[in-house]
This record gives sequence, structure tokens and C-alpha cells, in this order.
Amino acid sequence: MATVVLPSGELVEVRGGDLLAVLKERGETAVAVLVDGQLQDLRDPLPPAGEARAVGLDHPAALEVLRHTASHILAHAVTRLYPGAKLAIGPAIDDGFYYDIRFPEPVNRDDLPRIEAEMRKIVAENLPIERVWLSRAEAEAFLAEKGEVYKLELLAEIPDERISFYRQGEFLDLCRGPHLPATGLAKHLTLLDVAGAYWRGDSRRDMLTRIYGTAFPTAEALAEHLKWREEARKRDHRILGPELDLFSIQNETIGAGLVLWHPKGARVRHEIETFWQGEHYNAGYQLVVSPHIGRARLWETSGHLDFYKDGMYAPMDIEGQEFYLKPMNCPFHIAIYKTRTRSYRDLPIRYAELGTVYRFERSGVLHGLLRVRGFTQDDAHIICRPDQIEDEVLGCLDLTLRILGAFGFRDYKVALSVRDPEHREHYIGSDAMWDEAEMSLVRALERRGLPHTRMEGEAVFYGPKIDLHILDSLKRSWQLTTIQFDFNEPERFDMAYIGDDGQAHRPYMVHRALLGSLERFFGILIEHYGGAFPAWLAPVQAVVLPVTEAEVPYAEGVTDELRAAGIRAEAWTKERKTLRWLIREAQVQKVPYMLVCGAREAAGGVVAVRLRTGEDLGPQPVSAVVSRIREAVSSRGTTL
Repeated sequence: MATVVLPSGELVEVRGGDLLAVLKERGETAVAVLVDGQLQDLRDPLPPAGEARAVGLDHPAALEVLRHTASHILAHAVTRLYPGAKLAIGPAIDDGFYYDIRFPEPVNRDDLPRIEAEMRKIVAENLPIERVWLSRAEAEAFLAEKGEVYKLELLAEIPDERISFYRQGEFLDLCRGPHLPATGLAKHLTLLDVAGAYWRGDSRRDMLTRIYGTAFPTAEALAEHLKWREEARKRDHRILGPELDLFSIQNETIGAGLVLWHPKGARVRHEIETFWQGEHYNAGYQLVVSPHIGRARLWETSGHLDFYKDGMYAPMDIEGQEFYLKPMNCPFHIAIYKTRTRSYRDLPIRYAELGTVYRFERSGVLHGLLRVRGFTQDDAHIICRPDQIEDEVLGCLDLTLRILGAFGFRDYKVALSVRDPEHREHYIGSDAMWDEAEMSLVRALERRGLPHTRMEGEAVFYGPKIDLHILDSLKRSWQLTTIQFDFNEPERFDMAYIGDDGQAHRPYMVHRALLGSLERFFGILIEHYGGAFPAWLAPVQAVVLPVTEAEVPYAEGVTDELRAAGIRAEAWTKERKTLRWLIREAQVQKVPYMLVCGAREAAGGVVAVRLRTGEDLGPQPVSAVVSRIREAVSSRGTTL
């Protein structure tokens, strides 16, 4: 017998796998059961000891079960409509689900309503969903008969002899579950999009069709999500970037994953870089610049050719020597450190660089600015003594919060990645070094009052780290900042400093990136603000709009005055359009300030000020406008 908490809160004694029957007897609905925090199927045997809680559709843990079941309903519908379709994988994801399928004919967005209608039929049929166990031989025979080549490949990787499948009606799919008890519980679902996806993410394998969908416990939650999704679509940096003339990625002429920064985008980048550089100088960093290529022996010493070669481009032969495009900046910073003997008095040394690196990414995973092949890291390396570690980590956190706050990001989630305590042999460095590093990260987080999630076993082999995830204006989480210990590179490069005892000692090194990369950060920034950058970042802060040809000279004079005051201003005088068109265009271009110059304004030496929000501030002296914009820029606020 096991004790189970039902969704109503009632405690019941349940024998073996009888939970579903007990729920039905009491008139309660549940979708899965949490046993010691792990989801399992309602029909699975329950342990006699431990905490078991049956969860209803309204429980947060139920969302994954609901969406996983919805992916099976999608696959079921496809097999009805497209005999001969071959199924790959169909997981639940953060905001929905997808299924990768090889269709016998081309499928696009126009086909989604038909597939969704069939899904709704399957929901209306309220088919019981049950787990079926097959022997390995039975599973192989079944999948082979169906020609499910992708499922057979997955089956070959499952070590068990009893194989879990799930059946709903005539549909049977390889799956470990758990799933809803019946299809009728997945009422509120919809299909969203179609995309291509290589099998196993490998461009050398089959191209499959990926159908995305989502599901929610209630119609209201689904409607709210679709509204949020539409807002996210409007903010998509891949759409806004070209529309606002900020950047382009030209696959055919330049190459996939390589970004062209247009003048407006480059201006925003300049403002980001200038601010970043000033903050780093103020925080005691020394800015360095390193080359884009390095000899093979450098990457052999660093270990990249052993552990990261798949992410590096093919070598170049330069006068008989092999050179590689750099995937990371750290070996160059170490080389600078090693140009002379360092004393304990010299430490800490903080090297920072906006360094462009190149990493091979398969075309199937490239995604606008968020996943590219050439990008500029806001990289830094701190080389210090063990007794300086905690203060240096604290300094990194303070700088991070200050810089990200200036860009409007003030909501964070923090993850602390540490060793797996059961498998310390998988990590380099002594226990003492790891314990000291981990505690310095913990103490720094506690001193700044930053709640964090401890992720055991998530540390890389060469050191623990802090990852900071920001929440944007749509409450989406983005991983930006990483503060990463490295016990590997100092050893590989034989880094040393002379201690106060006159002996050589190994320094500690911290890798640190605050924004991640300028490309990815810019993409996030575009979506966070929907392209309507605050005044200090806006590529054009003000446009001057003459009402008629007669006011053109006055408008150009106002523009000169604004530029002389350091304001990024343009006079829209070259092409005669109506004032209404000019104002509308300025709003479409998301220019913060519109300064209208009519005959009355020219005669009075003023401008009529309008904001991109539509607010009309009326006539004002140019000096007042300059003061207002300067205040908005200096405060780095979002209010115009």
C-alpha cells in the first residue's frame, strides 16, 4: 500500500497500480503522479514509501504531460491523414510541443488547419491512453513492419529489454511517458508553425518537417499565450532588424550566420561598446585587442584542438604553418599575461576585450542574431590569487548588475553550477581548489542577496560557474552572464606568479562574459524594446520635419544645432512628403523625438515636439529640447 495525496487534498491508501481506479471511484481527475518529485504514469506501481501526489491539469507539473500527449495526438492525426508518414521525435518544450516527421508529400502552414481539425476529432473521441510493454524483439518487429526507421534508431539506443509504448485507439508510439489517461483531457490545443529540422540536428542526415503546437489546461490560458505569441512575433528581431535597417544576414552573398551591421545598427553597437568600455575602465579592467587567427600550437596547448575541434573551422596554411580562426579569446589573454614575470603584488589582473570569434554551427541551428557563426564576445579574464577570488567574483556581479540594469534588465534568475559530489573524478583540480571556488561563488551571491538554484553536476570539468538569466519585457528568460572558474588553462599554459615567499605559485583564472556576445545581445535588446530603443541607444534620436519647402532652411539649421549639442538628429528634407506621412514614417522607424517646423515655429524660433508614443508636447525652444534629450540620455531611462 502507498499513501497518495489526491488533487482535492485527500490522503488515500492505494495498492500497487490501482491509483486510476481510486481516482475514478472518488470522481477526481488527475493526469500523472509525482513520486519524490518525479512525474510518473498514473498506472505505474507506487512505492510503499516516499511522497506521492496525484496532480490535476491545473498543477504546474501537469503541463509537460499535457503537451507530450498533445504531440502524440498530432502524430496520430498525421498518420491518419498521411499514410506512409514516418515519425521521429515529439517532445514537450518550454512553450508547447513539436513532432519531427518525414511526410510522403510536402507540407506547409496551409496544411495545419486540416491536421488540427483531425487532432480535435481525436480529442473528441476521448480515446483511453494506456502504456503497453513490448519485448525488444516485439518492438523491433512492430517498428520494422511499419517502416519506422527513426524509431528503430532510437530503439537501438535503449538498453532495456522491456520497451515502453503508448496506445490511443489504433495509434501506438514508442515513448517512456507519462501521458494523460485519455485524449479528451487535451481540449485546448492548437498548431502554430512548420519548419525544417535535420534528423538529430545533423545536416548530413534527413531533412524532416517539424510541426510546432501548444496546449494549455484552459481556453483562457491558451488565448493569453496566443496573444503573447503575437506580441513576440511583432518583436521578432529577424523581422524588425531589416525593417529598421539595423542589420542583415545575406546567406547567398556573404554566408549563413555572418552579420552585416548597417549604419543604424552599427550606431547602436557603438553606444553599447562605448558604455561597456567606460564601465570596464572604471572597474579596473585593462582593455586588450587580440588577432583573429592563431597558430595550431596555441590551440593544442589550450586543448581546443582536443576538445573543441568540431566547433572550429578548417586550418589555413600560411607559409607551411597551420593557423586557425579563433573560437575563443582566452589563450591570447594568457599569452599577454605570460610576456613577463608577475608578482603577487601585480594581481589581480583583469583583461577585457570585445573580441570577435568564429565557431562552426550547423545551418539547421542558425537563428538570426541569436545563433551565428561569427560574433563578438564581451570577454574578460581575471587572473588573481586564491585570497582575492571572492572579492573578484563580487566585483563581477556588481558590474553585471550595473551594466544590465542600464539596458533595462532588472529581473534575474541565477544558477550556480557545481561538481557532481558523487563523481569528483570527472573534474580536474584538487578538492581544496573546487571547495574554495564554489564557496567564493556562494558567498558572493549571498553578499549581494541574489537567490540562486544550485545545479549539482552541471559544472564543466574545469571549474564551477555562475550563470545569470535575465527576463525581458515579455518575461522570456535569456542566459547572458557567465562567471566561470578555470583550473585547466592556468595548468596547460604553466601560468605563475611569484608569491611573497619568493616561490612560483599557480594563479586562479576566471572567464567572464556579461552580455554574452554583441550579436545575440543586440537581438535580445531589439525584442525587449520592440525596436523602440531608449533615447540613449536610439540610432536616430530626433528627426526634424519641415511642413513646407519654405521651412527647409530652418529645419536644417535646427538639425545643425542638435548635432552640435551631441544629439543624433536628421533633417528629413530631401524628399517632399506630407507632414502626416513624415510623422507616420518616424513612428514606424521608432524615432524617439519628432520636431515639426512650420511657418509659425520658424517665425518664433521654436519647434513643435511630438514623441513616438503619439504624445504632443507643443512648441518648445530648441534649447529645451536639447536639455530634455540630454537628460533622457544621461539617465539611461526608458522615459522620453
